[in-house]
Amino acid sequence: MRLSFALLVALLSHHAVHATRHSFDTHDYYVLEHNPRVGPSLSQVARRLGVQVVERAGELDNFWVVRVPIQHSSSSLSKRNSEGDHVLARLAALRSSRYPRDPDSHAARRIADSVSHLSRQELRQRVKRAPPPIRPGDGDDASKHPLALAIIDKLDIHDPQFTRQWHLVNEEFPEHIMNVTRLWDMGITGHGVVTSFVDDGLDYESEDLVDNFWEAGSYDFNDHEDLPYPKLFDDHHGTRCAGQVGAVKNNVCGVGIAYDSKVAGIRILSGSISDIDEAAALNYNYQNTSIYSCSWGPPDDGKSMESPSYLIERAILNGIQNGRDGKGSIFVFASGNGAAYGDQCNFDGYTNSIYSITVAAIDYKGLHPIYSEACAANLVVAYSSGSGHHIVTTDKGKSVCATTHGGTSAAAPNAAGVYTLALSVRPELTWRDLQHLTVRTAEVINIDDPDWDKTASGRLFSYKYGYGRLNGYEFVTAAQNWQLVKPQAWLELPAVQVGNGSSTLTGEMSGGLPIVPGGVTSTVTITQEDLERGNLESLEHLTVRVWITHDRRGDVEVEVISPNGVKSILAARRLVDTNKDGYPAWRFMSVKHWDEDPRGEWTIRVSDIGAKDRTGHFLGWQLSLFGSSIDASIVREYEIPLFDKVLPSLPSPNEPPVGDHPSTTTRAHPKPTEHLPGNHGEAEGEADKPAFENGDPTEDTAKPTSSSSAAPSGAMVPTADEGWFSDMSTLVANQRWVFGAAGIVFLFGLTAGVFLCRRAARRRRAEDYSALPGDDLALGTLSRGGRGPRTKELYDAFGERGDDEDEPDEHTGLRARSPDAIGVEVGFHEGFLDDEDPNTPRTAPTPAYRDEPEKREAPSHEGAASPSGSGSGSGDGSWEHASQTR
Repeated sequence: MRLSFALLVALLSHHAVHATRHSFDTHDYYVLEHNPRVGPSLSQVARRLGVQVVERAGELDNFWVVRVPIQHSSSSLSKRNSEGDHVLARLAALRSSRYPRDPDSHAARRIADSVSHLSRQELRQRVKRAPPPIRPGDGDDASKHPLALAIIDKLDIHDPQFTRQWHLVNEEFPEHIMNVTRLWDMGITGHGVVTSFVDDGLDYESEDLVDNFWEAGSYDFNDHEDLPYPKLFDDHHGTRCAGQVGAVKNNVCGVGIAYDSKVAGIRILSGSISDIDEAAALNYNYQNTSIYSCSWGPPDDGKSMESPSYLIERAILNGIQNGRDGKGSIFVFASGNGAAYGDQCNFDGYTNSIYSITVAAIDYKGLHPIYSEACAANLVVAYSSGSGHHIVTTDKGKSVCATTHGGTSAAAPNAAGVYTLALSVRPELTWRDLQHLTVRTAEVINIDDPDWDKTASGRLFSYKYGYGRLNGYEFVTAAQNWQLVKPQAWLELPAVQVGNGSSTLTGEMSGGLPIVPGGVTSTVTITQEDLERGNLESLEHLTVRVWITHDRRGDVEVEVISPNGVKSILAARRLVDTNKDGYPAWRFMSVKHWDEDPRGEWTIRVSDIGAKDRTGHFLGWQLSLFGSSIDASIVREYEIPLFDKVLPSLPSPNEPPVGDHPSTTTRAHPKPTEHLPGNHGEAEGEADKPAFENGDPTEDTAKPTSSSSAAPSGAMVPTADEGWFSDMSTLVANQRWVFGAAGIVFLFGLTAGVFLCRRAARRRRAEDYSALPGDDLALGTLSRGGRGPRTKELYDAFGERGDDEDEPDEHTGLRARSPDAIGVEVGFHEGFLDDEDPNTPRTAPTPAYRDEPEKREAPSHEGAASPSGSGSGSGDGSWEHASQTR
């Protein structure tokens, strides 16, 4: 058979997308985004910049990999950085050409205008991680599993480890299962769907996976080879995750949730890769691959914060907009294993994305495990290790089983398996349809857990559980009759500057209002006209971008309150986060406001613990709403802004850049469980603690900063739960304080009454006498605007309130009385503090281990199995240099 020239070129081009190994020892590599509409061709741009075009960057249109020979005496990347970058300097020089009558200057500007983005690629070593080896027991007696035996007989299952797969059949807690066996009985087993595991490889020679291996969707981006075989001794994580979804129903190990589906392996976690490779990995075979299961992210150490680079964000958005013939790639991300370190998944730009389905974990008792991270971006929970049990699945080797798998790394594939079953019966479901179905079919568990909070739509939401546990049967049967949602629409409000805060292109921040104890607040108002302008009918995701400086980032707390009084805690205190860089345009995301009417006033509150030696400033924020469109015929594709760090924001994300776009251009994805506690499968879970202890724990008594302004775009006001008696909600939470407060009020009233009566008597007696010098008492002293010392004494008699009393009571829902309820219109402290300068800002008062590979044995029908080996390493703890997997 002879191939046409065009087809041959296409095949070669596709091969070049992923097959080129980049030699960083001899060349510097860059990713260049070229805008051909401006005029100059790519070759003209390359010549002017002095670079060589290597290949297209993944599946991204108009993104190109270019390179130059190393021009330094040392090949060290750090030395190259310190000596400057000649390519970026050339582009900067072209952009500074501003002589309109000079033909060369005009050509230079056109060249510069055609370069939308240019960033250098850098390699950093990824650190591999795995939990300590845990020796299993002698195996389970099948006679102890009557429920599993009934399923075995009905569905003709011969897999020897099936009785130990409690997430499929739970003998001790029957309600806590993924609930998919009923779907198998209906013939729904995942046929025709491909799930890709972006991980450390996949053992396609395993007898449990070989029949379901999808070679066309697999690739090794670490060694740039076609097959993603796990070569290193601890390359077993991807195989284990793949077994949870696609392990064949045979006589080896256990059964996958979608055992008739196909599984692919994308190997990125076993060495250093650039953003180019990661972007290509997340789009690999994206027309045939439906789901990308990703059990990795920034280090789960409670001090790292990182998001995808511009290039990787473009790849994810490309998958959403163009994957699966426009229905969108499904990205499933594990929420993270750092809860024991105070980590939260809102500090991970992958789980914090509207394009990800973020999955946290519950254990076999339905309890929240010690490792599973909480945040406002959690959509759902699925089963994983904890309370003495692990996930049993396939391992690397011909017929080897794993019995110590767990963490949110295992929760995400369990969810991916359910989504695979749903797509096998409704392949036309879009990425947003799956998220809608997840919200609507999730089941509330542990109803007495104080972390549950009612949303404006009437649903319950938890930072630990999201909207609840994923029930496979309910999800898939609902999908069978689901009406597809309208196209996505969004409303992106202009950024609000607070206290003249500003941020440069490189993220250098200045200005802003001091974050005093009690917090700083700002509000924006959304109107019906705003929604119509954005063609936005209903709300799904909410994102908040913030600019905050602080000497200790972990002290900062951020929350947003909707017009309906629903609060999303976006950042809670992180005890070990000592970073001094603050939040340079960090984007938080919340799913807590799903289906809420967004019209009205939205309030952001930024606070910290009020330590005297650690200060910060709130510079600004930007609110964006995403949801379904009003008019489905009006479809706009979202575009990622190039200059997301700039405050005030630039008017359009599509304008040519005015300078080099800074980016961290590599990702160091260690293995998934470095910070997963060694007892992740043994430690008992909980269901009686809120995820975040919200509120300022200090004893400082300053009130929140506030300034009156009628402009809704940037008014600084007290939050909705403040007022003249903002501490009342705290008092009523305890009956002793109620009676104590009543007694104090009574005594104060009695004392004030006696005082006023005596003063009135003295005034009547003084009417018969002439006033003596220095004995003058103006009536204005007793008025609202009086400045007399007695007024100040009356204020001091109340005593100042603590910061923690300014917080709303989430359990009682009680609100403080507002000034309007009293019947007067006053400023925040008007009439009390008139003797103070209003322009003077108030200030605040004064597990390390080393893993060894386990000995593994082939499974037997008696249920005996041995876990695979695992390895560990250590990183520098910085997501700039090493990303973390789960």
